[in-house]
Amino acid sequence: MLRPTSALALIALLSATAFAAKPDRPVKEARPVKPARPAKEFTPGKPAFTPDPAVAAFDPAKVTPEHLDTSMFKVPEGLEISVWANSPMLFNPANMDVDHAGRIWVAEGVNYRRNSGRSREGDAIRVLQDTNGDGQADSSHVFVREKELECPLGVAVFDNVIVVSNTPDIIVYTDVDRNLKFDPAVDKREVFLTGFEQPQHDHSLHSVYAGPDGRWYFSNGNCGAQFSDKSGNTFRIGGGYLNNTYTGEKSDDGHVYVGGFTASIDPSGHNARVLGHNYRNSYEGVKNSFGDMFLNDNDDPPACRVSHLIEGGSFGFFSADGKRQWRADKRPGQTTAIAEWRQEDPGIIPAGDVYGGGAPTGMCYYENGALGDQWKGLLLSCETGRNVVFGYLPKPDGAGFKLERFDFCTTNTTGVFKGSDFVGGKDNMSDERHTLFRPSDVCVGADGAIYISDWFDKRTGGHMDTDETCSGTIYRIAPKGFKPQVPVISFGSTEGQLAALKSPATNVRHSGFVKLKEQGDKALAAITSLRENKDPYLAARAVWLLAQMGEKASLRIRPWLESDDATKRLVAFRALRAAGGDILDLCNSMAADGSAAVRSEVAIAMRDLPFAQSGNILVELAKRYNGKDRSYLEAWGIGCTGKEAEVWAALKKAGNGTQAEEWSDAFAQATWRLRPEAAIEDVKTRAMSAKLSAPQRKLAVDTLAFTNAPAAAQAMLAVAKDKESPVHGDVMWWLINRSTNDWTDYNIASELKAQGIFDPDAIKLVTIEIPPAPESHVKLEEVLKLKGDPKNGSSLIVRCVMCHQINGQGVEFGPSLQGWGLSQPTDIIAQAIIDPSKDIAHGFDGMEILTKDGIKIHGMVLADGDVLIVRSMGGQTQFVPKNRIAKRTKMDRSMMLSASQLGLTAQDIADIVSYMRQAE
Repeated sequence: MLRPTSALALIALLSATAFAAKPDRPVKEARPVKPARPAKEFTPGKPAFTPDPAVAAFDPAKVTPEHLDTSMFKVPEGLEISVWANSPMLFNPANMDVDHAGRIWVAEGVNYRRNSGRSREGDAIRVLQDTNGDGQADSSHVFVREKELECPLGVAVFDNVIVVSNTPDIIVYTDVDRNLKFDPAVDKREVFLTGFEQPQHDHSLHSVYAGPDGRWYFSNGNCGAQFSDKSGNTFRIGGGYLNNTYTGEKSDDGHVYVGGFTASIDPSGHNARVLGHNYRNSYEGVKNSFGDMFLNDNDDPPACRVSHLIEGGSFGFFSADGKRQWRADKRPGQTTAIAEWRQEDPGIIPAGDVYGGGAPTGMCYYENGALGDQWKGLLLSCETGRNVVFGYLPKPDGAGFKLERFDFCTTNTTGVFKGSDFVGGKDNMSDERHTLFRPSDVCVGADGAIYISDWFDKRTGGHMDTDETCSGTIYRIAPKGFKPQVPVISFGSTEGQLAALKSPATNVRHSGFVKLKEQGDKALAAITSLRENKDPYLAARAVWLLAQMGEKASLRIRPWLESDDATKRLVAFRALRAAGGDILDLCNSMAADGSAAVRSEVAIAMRDLPFAQSGNILVELAKRYNGKDRSYLEAWGIGCTGKEAEVWAALKKAGNGTQAEEWSDAFAQATWRLRPEAAIEDVKTRAMSAKLSAPQRKLAVDTLAFTNAPAAAQAMLAVAKDKESPVHGDVMWWLINRSTNDWTDYNIASELKAQGIFDPDAIKLVTIEIPPAPESHVKLEEVLKLKGDPKNGSSLIVRCVMCHQINGQGVEFGPSLQGWGLSQPTDIIAQAIIDPSKDIAHGFDGMEILTKDGIKIHGMVLADGDVLIVRSMGGQTQFVPKNRIAKRTKMDRSMMLSASQLGLTAQDIADIVSYMRQAE
């Protein structure tokens, strides 16, 4: 904690630098820009990116819209759900936002994917309103409709500025005459940012939302992007999903970003920043008034997550260079949840709540409003694949958060889901109404209630929709007997601007923030008064604003820097950092703060500072690492970016030359995180030491594996010579794996051969061929008529362990069956057993490899390089030198054995299904 005198001195120093008008970053010298990749071409049956005249035009007058009865929904005790609006007032709501008058703006997706051109004049941004205050919308009109709008995945409203996310562009419409209708002769239209790849793709650009710092935030999926802000900085974010031409290239801020990402930018279009990356497809995120960020992300295969975002962090969906998807690096024994988000890799932040299969969409964070104090701090995340809006009440846990999930609003409490990729692929459709709830977005209204938009469809994911009526609904969740009241906000007065800043609706708050900041000292007293509000979220909003209002205002943050409340200190630090001044002295003082969350924020602030300025602070922060808080370790590692070797040398010096075998676990983990070349010999010693436990030695092996240097490869080879070592299997896996990627240039293969460890030329390959399944003697209809015996099913399922894991038995070849049946309909389980080829699980496609000497191998390619790592049925893994391969072909059938091949009768299948529907 700061002493009063030191805080005053720091504030005085900050005032000299932080609050002057910030010039743009100097425009960098022009560099050749690679041409944008052409739009991905789709094969017949796939959607086109231009209107297809073969698609029937949508005529609202000829359809009968549908919505679910509210009696089907389960919501928390004391709350009730009602229909606020329904088609034909809106169609296919992809995203929504709330304005200061309580109107709901909807981005429609009638032209979604295969139905491109169904709305001949393009999709619309629509405005809905409850004009008589009875709790239901009674007015709906189109703000703008353009042929260019094809299922825009985001709409944000900041007073009369409407921001639409429509790949490849973020478009800003300014409603100059404020009549809620876009007229190109009067109003303004600007392409704010462009360069987001793959129009009409769910893994592209998502909605914009405001943060408490006055900046705009948005996310983009792993289709990639190359965009430039108005400060002259270009960002290049590629990844292995579509093999962008700029994958692995540095952005102009000096960092390499891959995969999906979150970014922020000034509303002027200047000073863009990437805040997190290496996602699959984070649909939406939130940043609350404390500055905590959360996001959700999609699965591939079932490993969806809701996470706390540490600024600058990577979630690890691709390799660090963006060229390998997670499966290529999945280590023996790792679960999908661990491997997909690389949770055992250095430089990857904690994945949070990884809940399995699904299709997450919109998010919001409830801070104040109609629901009452018990719901303050409620994080909501829509999950279309599971017919639910998940709720979380995040609890601080060191530098991170505990995220305990519960169903806030759902129509499906059975745990059995239909119509989603993770259930059974493209042919799986919902046929029961309780599985048709597809929540696309959730917002806190200006009246403080919760609003949920429902896409309503038999299918979600896989870029599909099936509802020809394009039905859509907006539901409202509020206390029982709730009477909506939307405060009248006038942005022309301080009182109105403060009312906006206090709004439960995120983007309404932004408009109040902007107007109050423009007032400057005239609004200072009112903002200072808000800082004392008993509601911590309202008070925090005032602090963010004070930090950006000049010297006099900044002095009023001092009580928060000195507070006994760690959250107040954290908010004050974040606010001052966001203001853009020199906070190095403040960082020096707060590096010893008692809160891990505060210290981790100090660490993040060191990321782009040279060692001369940041070294002492980073060493001080490292001393306070407890060896257990992964969020803290990763935040600290982010702060060490670009100066890892110098930081490690300073840490080792501070340890007075402790011998390698005597390192503390905390220092060993710090070394694992930094991976400097200077540590290689010490790490090798630890990997080979019989004095250390197997986990300690394994950490050392992993440290070597992530050190991209020839000496690390040589050290790993030395460790491999001890074939009795408890980590020998890990060492061999790493050597083969790394020889195909990061260590390709280090001649690993010849070294393995020369040292007698592994000779690819002497490998004896064996044929492993999966015979095609005969026509099934069992029909699905027959199985569904039978009553299963789960006890007998528990015995029969052991026939599946040569391909699947269940109850701790079996091999990692096909998808794990542990808990799989609990979320699957009976017919899907039965069909998967009868005919596995009918619907191959995503990520489990087989490859047929034919060698030059006639050996045929059916399996999954885990790593592709000079030596292929191929896993076949039974878990048998072979290392296949590429120079021995004559032909490789993707298999058009499953590698799992069918019911007929396993000798299962209809009753056997019914018994197995019954067991799987009950097995934990």
